[in-house]
Amino acid sequence: MQATKPVKDPRKQRKRLYNAPAHLRHKLMAAPLAPELISSRSVKALPVRKGDTVRVIRGDHTGFEGKVSRVDLKRYRIFLEGLTREKVDGTNIFVSVHPSKVMIKNLKLDDKWRKGIVERKQELAPPKKEPKAVEAAAKPQKKVKAVKAKEEKPVKKPKAAAEKKLPEKKQAAKPKTVQKKPTAKKKKEEKPVAKKKVTPVAKKTPLEKEKKSKTVKKAPAKRKTAASKKEGGT
Repeated sequence: MQATKPVKDPRKQRKRLYNAPAHLRHKLMAAPLAPELISSRSVKALPVRKGDTVRVIRGDHTGFEGKVSRVDLKRYRIFLEGLTREKVDGTNIFVSVHPSKVMIKNLKLDDKWRKGIVERKQELAPPKKEPKAVEAAAKPQKKVKAVKAKEEKPVKKPKAAAEKKLPEKKQAAKPKTVQKKPTAKKKKEEKPVAKKKVTPVAKKTPLEKEKKSKTVKKAPAKRKTAASKKEGGT
């Protein structure tokens, strides 16, 4: 059988779907099994066949359960017994359902080929793991017998070994903690301040002091009023 490569282009995917051969169309008609069948048969999905009991899980007819009456590989549709609709002229026709919208409730195992497929898938299925609590309950608890500790006799060492003394273990040299000495802060060098030149003041003699004291302050001149002017003018 020639291996097919996966294709990502949607146009090519649809083309492969419409032009698929019969053996691939049969695989595309697969539907999931009910949880009860998965636990008993160890199979998750199988192609739908005529005679299987299925239940609709999606769409307008959700919840309907019935037997498969016909499988249409050309249109990828199945028809169920009892699932019909009335046309305008009054005739009843079967309603087609896609296999991805149903769940298989009961398998028809009359065909030996189908039995072989189920058995092969059961062998490939991984073994079921029981929960730890169930395993602990299933296993019988073993009785623990008290074992008496045997008395150990002191072993005598030879004289040569007793005379030799084992070298003492060298203690791991601990890292010495070096204390840093407080660094003296350097004093800032004071710059020499330039001294201002002071001009010598001439000392006053006692005669000059007396002259200054004898100087009489002149009285301010009186302002002439209008009446004084008249009197002076006359």
